[in-house]
Amino acid sequence: MAPTVKQIIDIIDEIAPHSLAESWDNCGLCVGDFTWPVKKILVGLDPCMQVMQAAGKWEADMVLTHHPLFITTEKTIDFQHMPGSAIALAAREKIAIVCAHTNLDKARNGLNDFFADRIGVVCTHPLVPDHGISDEDFGRTGIGRIGHIASAITLAEMVSKIKKQLGVSQVRVVGDMNLLVEKIAVCTGSGGSLIQDFLTSGADLYVTGDIKYHDARLIEARGRALIDVGHFASEIIAKDLLARRMRQAASHAGHDLEIIDFDQEADPFAIV
Repeated sequence: MAPTVKQIIDIIDEIAPHSLAESWDNCGLCVGDFTWPVKKILVGLDPCMQVMQAAGKWEADMVLTHHPLFITTEKTIDFQHMPGSAIALAAREKIAIVCAHTNLDKARNGLNDFFADRIGVVCTHPLVPDHGISDEDFGRTGIGRIGHIASAITLAEMVSKIKKQLGVSQVRVVGDMNLLVEKIAVCTGSGGSLIQDFLTSGADLYVTGDIKYHDARLIEARGRALIDVGHFASEIIAKDLLARRMRQAASHAGHDLEIIDFDQEADPFAIV
């Protein structure tokens, strides 16, 4: 018997506990029915129409993404425009839309750990620890990560390394390219709200996305370094992480599921 949407969400909760989600966030079931059976899961970054249409064509029962379909309250659901068009397709095709957002960001072995490992940073603790979690099994959870690389290298060398590991051609950089960096802070997605935490952490370099001009100036004035890889580049790997962890967890639970990650999402920003 195929597991239900609720049973799949329970598995996700083991990977990225819902209790870790920020209060403003919208994690878990965005659209669907907890009792629907699930045999096929399409994993992506965003529940955009490109992903939803691919899920419909593949006859998926669930779309699992990092970003929610919506976070703020929708006053009107217009089927001609997002998020209404995704909701209409999901209802018509019986495709549940589920997300693991800030809970995946903050979880032990979650997105920030995965991102840090991808660029060669060995994590030691969260940039902003989550003091509201009492369950010791969750380990050290929180927003962002602090860690180090094997040995100090120049900022220029770190830039080249990150571009290669993330498969990007360009990044935004702040700081002296000859600066030696070893202690590094990371935050996937938009890391602007953690600038002060980075500056007081003692880290040489901050790797994140979506940094504003005046925040960049502040980092520059403090003699630190920044590599802004962009929101998309820092989080598109979430689909790889989710697909891998879900396959392992589903197999352990005895569920026979088809799980694939959607490989055609692209950064909405183009450099011209």
